[in-house]
Amino acid sequence: MVGCVIVHASKIIGEGFTSPYGGAHAEVNAINSVNDTSLLKEATLYVTLEPCSHYGKTPPCSNLIIEKEIPNVVIGCIDDNVKVAGQGIAKLRAAGCNVTVEVLVDECKEHHKRFFTFHNKKRPYIILKWAETADGFIAPSHKKEQQPVWITNQYSRQLVHKWRAEEQAILIGTNTVLDDNPSLTTRDWEGKHPIRIVLDKNETLSKDFKVFDYKAETILIRETSAETICDSLFEANINSVIVEGGAKTLQLFIKSGLWDEARVFIGKSVFKEGIKAPLFTRNLISEKQILDDTLKIYVNN
Repeated sequence: MVGCVIVHASKIIGEGFTSPYGGAHAEVNAINSVNDTSLLKEATLYVTLEPCSHYGKTPPCSNLIIEKEIPNVVIGCIDDNVKVAGQGIAKLRAAGCNVTVEVLVDECKEHHKRFFTFHNKKRPYIILKWAETADGFIAPSHKKEQQPVWITNQYSRQLVHKWRAEEQAILIGTNTVLDDNPSLTTRDWEGKHPIRIVLDKNETLSKDFKVFDYKAETILIRETSAETICDSLFEANINSVIVEGGAKTLQLFIKSGLWDEARVFIGKSVFKEGIKAPLFTRNLISEKQILDDTLKIYVNN
């Protein structure tokens, strides 16, 4: 989501952020939130991403800024989308706006990393997530019931549901459906359910599994390589996805190098044998405790 703040005489007079897909952009919402619109002619508009210059689901934001005669615009980072790519800035400057570009650019690019990954790499931003035992297993060898064997505590599991609400989709393989029969919803957190992506190359899964219920959209993919899976997700306009497993699916993305973050929980339980946790080159960026669980977050170099 793009964020926008409008300032007059060192006072915030308007704020806005991107509406759900198809709705108003951040600049529009910020401008519409200003009570005294006469102040806009003496204001500065701050926005994390370059205002659009083309007609899409909504009219160009740069046109509205010009129409409202906002004299100063400060932009965090340039929009790499070929439909914009500096054209919004050029349009504003041509209309006489004083435009400052790339302020807090690293922070803004970090904030918009899903957007930039989608447009520059033609694939979604990919987050790998799993939980492993203290001795390095993600699941036991055998289970008596068709449901998950919990490695982490309830607070870690709630955090995972929060993450689900923050991303557009969640992806699992056939074996995870067969072994765990997961719902993949945000039932432990208030928020929108992600789109459920299920890898089922032979279309053998019964529609009786929870991932095919009415609670969220589900997309079946028959592709077998990480690259072709990413191609399908890009075509489906998926900007971000959490890959939740199992081990074979996670390793598929790791081996191909097609991942951006790995969020790994380490619980206190010990299995002694079972399905080993994925192997990957580690670049740890953060580590914290969630009661007796350890959460480690890695990025892909």
